[in-house]
Order: sequence, then structure tokens, then C-alpha cells
Amino acid sequence: MPFHVTVLYAGLNGLLMLILALRVSSARATAKVNAGTGGDPELERRIRIHGNAVENIPLVLILMGLIEFYHTSAFVVHGLGIVLTLGRLMHAWGFSRSSAVPWGRSLGMVLTWLALLASAVIAILIGLGIRLV
Repeated sequence: MPFHVTVLYAGLNGLLMLILALRVSSARATAKVNAGTGGDPELERRIRIHGNAVENIPLVLILMGLIEFYHTSAFVVHGLGIVLTLGRLMHAWGFSRSSAVPWGRSLGMVLTWLALLASAVIAILIGLGIRLV
């Protein structure tokens, strides 16, 4: 039975999104806010961290799955998954801290965009019939 690389990173990023969602729920309970942010800066930050993950993770995973489906090297797909996952972890960590650690958030976004760009380019090449390793 072959090992499906994208499934691994979908699982890891799914757990990350669950943790981020639980952090939002915890902040909601602490701030006693059912909807919106109630003006609470910590709740607002946690909502944006989770929202940013929801906005970015799915498309990269879809592209990775398509790339893997078309028999691209597992090394390439692992590379994309590692960059995506590391980017999401760095973004969440950096954004969770005060503005004194903006490099974590910035590096996380750069890594995420790199994974998206590479996945998109590889998918386009495959779509054009260009065989990759």
C-alpha cells in the first residue's frame, strides 16, 4: 500500500486548525463574547490567526493532492508540505506574540506563499503536460 504524502500534511494542518479554533473558543469564553470580537484584542488576534490558516491551508493542500495524484516525486510533495506546515506554525507562533516578534508572523506568511507559489507552478506545468520528477 503506497504512502500518501498529502494525507499526512492534511492531518497535521487539520490538527493545527483544530488547536487554533480551540484557542478562539477559549478566548471567547474568557472575554464572554459569543460573536465578533467584543473589542477584545486577544480574541481578535486569535480569530485572525485561525482565519488566516483557514484562508491559506486548503488551497495548498488541494494543489499538493493534485500534484501527488499525477505521480510527482514524494520528495517534492514532502517539501511542499513541510514548507506549508512550518509556515503555518511560524505564522501562528509569531502572531500570537506581541508585536515585538513580527518576524515569526512574516516568515510564516513568506513560507506559506512559497508553498502556494511552488504548488501552483508545478500544477500549471503538469496541466500543460510537462512531466516532472
